[in-house]
Amino acid sequence: METGLDQAFSLKKPDLRTYSPLTLAYLGDGVYELIIRTILVKQGNCPVSRLHARASALVRASAQSAMMEILEPLLTEEEYNVYRRGRNAHSPTMAKHASVADYRRATGFEALVGYLYLKEDMDRIFYLVRQGIGDKTDKETGR
Repeated sequence: METGLDQAFSLKKPDLRTYSPLTLAYLGDGVYELIIRTILVKQGNCPVSRLHARASALVRASAQSAMMEILEPLLTEEEYNVYRRGRNAHSPTMAKHASVADYRRATGFEALVGYLYLKEDMDRIFYLVRQGIGDKTDKETGR
């Protein structure tokens, strides 16, 4: 089944096994950021500077690394293998304000999100994100 994006741009189904974990992480970073921004915006209108601060607290490498401690036991074998490949990939860049361990776990998380996105499994992404962030968006907004 093709998605609207696939149809609109005549995209083919990718063979996900051939994708670099860093390519998956590149995509997963954007998908996760969009999910977090959407959650925060839909919780209520507020100044963009406050939205940015709240989003940054949830998308930084240390937050994603902490999420993976919660999520690892919930992953299927297939998902864990994607996460592990992303975590073990050697990136030419590093986060400015993250430890090497946090950055690598965050890269693994982003690779997993990118993989699930290309697999068109948004329900699984939403489930994992919800488990990982819990009610942190509510705490961030004071709701």
